[in-house]
Order: sequence, then structure tokens, then C-alpha cells
Amino acid sequence: MTASSQAAPAADPSSGVPVAVEAPVGRRVAVETEAVVGGLIAAGVTGLVAAVVFAGDVWPLWGGWSVGAVAAIGVLASGILLGAVGYWRSRNLPGQEWRHALRPWKFSLDVATVSTVHGIIAAILTVVTYTMLQRSFEGLVVDGLTGTGAVATSAGLAGYWIFLSVSAITTNRLASLLVFFMASATLASMATAQDPQWWEYHFSQLGTANDFSSGLFNLALIVAGAFVTTFALYVDRDLTTLVRQGVLRRAWAPRFISVAFVVMGIMLAGVGVFPFDVNLLLHNVCALGMSLSFLALLVTSPFTLAGMPGRFFWFCGGGAALLLGGALLFEPVGYYNLTAFELLAFATIFGWISVFIRFVNALARHDTAGSYDGGYSV
Repeated sequence: MTASSQAAPAADPSSGVPVAVEAPVGRRVAVETEAVVGGLIAAGVTGLVAAVVFAGDVWPLWGGWSVGAVAAIGVLASGILLGAVGYWRSRNLPGQEWRHALRPWKFSLDVATVSTVHGIIAAILTVVTYTMLQRSFEGLVVDGLTGTGAVATSAGLAGYWIFLSVSAITTNRLASLLVFFMASATLASMATAQDPQWWEYHFSQLGTANDFSSGLFNLALIVAGAFVTTFALYVDRDLTTLVRQGVLRRAWAPRFISVAFVVMGIMLAGVGVFPFDVNLLLHNVCALGMSLSFLALLVTSPFTLAGMPGRFFWFCGGGAALLLGGALLFEPVGYYNLTAFELLAFATIFGWISVFIRFVNALARHDTAGSYDGGYSV
């Protein structure tokens, strides 16, 4: 047997070290090769489009119709496409075979949300990069050849990263992507908001201006809501593993927790679908529903997740106390405004999700390929 077809050696079970099944070396190299090819294709296609757009003129790096704008559009489009292809192909990798059993609509939603989140993150980072470059080289304009090269390079690098990232998806990675996606999209909306005093009202004010900033904010909420729903698939699977291993005492805990996440996702998406100035009632119902779903997770966790370490429940209690204390500081104390409280709630919810997933991952014995990423960590 050649070295390229051998799997990486597994740990000795008698040593107490969890056994993890890695993909064969040849398969891992194939994923790297596919990522490079995908990045080159993205660079070539976006480069051709940019060459047509930039022909015969000079362009700023950022500001209106610019090199950065074309690059961001190219990165978004090619990133979503490459993300979908890479994530679809990764279902055959060690640790990902369980996705074959998903219903078609769940699998389609899974692929769409994971690839879209990667594409939007890459596009936001592209915008930030070109904005900083323009501010660093004030007044700089470039010709068509330079602009084309910059766009092609941006799309190629983003495509390569996205393909590798979606080929190594785990619950931990999804949690990190969710937090980073929401943080980056929200910060981008705040930075581009036309009303500099939006923060004197509430976060929902960001979605009411009918401009790029509000569109990005509402789109981020919708995509993040769908992403949380997809995230619930991984949470259900990991908690089911803990039930089988005897860590969790309630056999129905995975279903309860995953349903709570699904409800949170639907409500979060609803906040974006119904902006504050479009339908106040539905907007508030969705925002309240998301808050109550998270509160249900916190309050019921000692019973629902019986078997988890005591320190985890202390953390849950701390989260609940933080939310309650923040609410009291907002009203009746009046120490800060609604925007500050919403920021606190946002940090608490997504911080809890990250810590919860890491506790689950730490407790699970990854002794099968079903809970391992196959050695594709990026």
C-alpha cells in the first residue's frame, strides 16, 4: 500500500486517547488540489469580467463603482458557488457521511446557508481591505490591468479559503462562523449607516434606512437565522452522541435543544424579514420569540442537560444573571439606553452558544469517524 493511500495512524484505544479516523493522505491532498483549482477558476472568471468592466479607464480602490466594489461582488458570487460545491463534495469525507441521511430540503438548506455565510464573510473582509487600502493611499487610482489583477487575486484567495473551510465543517467551526458572521455583518452595517445617531434608538434602527447599510443588516439577520437552523442539525447529532455515551440523562434532550435552536433561527430571520418600519408587530413578536427561546434554554438547562458538568450550569446562571442585571440597568435604573442592552444581550446569546458547543465537544469521545473532521482543519 502506498503512502498516499494510507490513513493516518489512529491512537491506541488502550492508552485512553480517543481514536480518530482520518482521511487517507491522498484524499486530503485531493481536497487541497480541488481548493487550488477552484481558486484559480474563480480568479480567471472574475478577472475576465473585471477586464471588461475596467477597460480604458482608471479606477479608485474604493468609493462608488471601484476596484473594491467589483472585487467584493466577484468574491461573493464565486465564494457562494465554490462553497456550495466544496460543501456538497465534503459529505463523502470521513466524519461527514452522516449528511447523506438528511432529507433533501434539509440538505439543500444546509448547503445554501453554509456557502452563503462563507461568501458574505469573504465579501465583507474584501470591502474592509479595499477601504483600508484606499485610506492608506489617499487619491490613488489604478488602470484596468492593475484593477483586473487585484480583483482576480481577491476572488482566487477567497475561493481557496472557502473551499478548504467548507471541507472541514464541524459544530465548533459552525459556532465560530456564526459569531464572526453576525459580528462582522453588524459592524459593517454600523460603519456604513447614514444616520450617525442610530444608536440613540435601538439596533433595529439599522434596518430602516432603505440603503446598503439597512439591506446588509436585514440580510445578515435572515441568513444568520437560516444558519442557526442548520446549526441545529449538528447540535442534535452531537447531543445524541452524548446520550449514547451516557453523559446526558435525558434521551429527549437533543430534540428539545435542537428545536429551541430552530425556533431561535426562525425568529432571528423574522426580525430581518419584518424590519421595524415595515411591520412593528411582527418585528417585535419575532424579537421577543428569539429572546424567550434563549431564556428557555438557560432556565431549563439544569434539567434538560442533566449530566453536563456543574461548572457549565454555573455559566448558564451567570448568563441569566447578566441579562437580568443588564435589563435592570436599562429599566428602571436608566444607566444606558436600549441599544447598549441589545448589545449586551447579543454578546450573551452568542457567547453562550460558543461555550455550550465547546463543552459538548469536550465531553464527546470522538472515537468514530462520525464526529471527526477527517483532518481538514483550516
